[in-house]
Amino acid sequence: MDHLTTAEAAQLATTWRRLVSAGAAAVQPATIRQWRTRGHLAPCGLDDRGHPVYNRTDLARAELATRARALRLVDTATP
Repeated sequence: MDHLTTAEAAQLATTWRRLVSAGAAAVQPATIRQWRTRGHLAPCGLDDRGHPVYNRTDLARAELATRARALRLVDTATP
């Protein structure tokens, strides 16, 4: 499948995060919607119900960018 629904995108992003960090939290569909709102991820179209769908490559970029930001925030919070 070339395009992912919000729920499918969240599931795939969770899989990727857990591959690089065993204790990573799950990515929820609400997180995918936040990435969209914040400009990290743009839909590539709509499914047959009019819901946004996302490209895997764009999803990977958004996941990597937000994970890298989260890691920077953790690093600066540690004394």
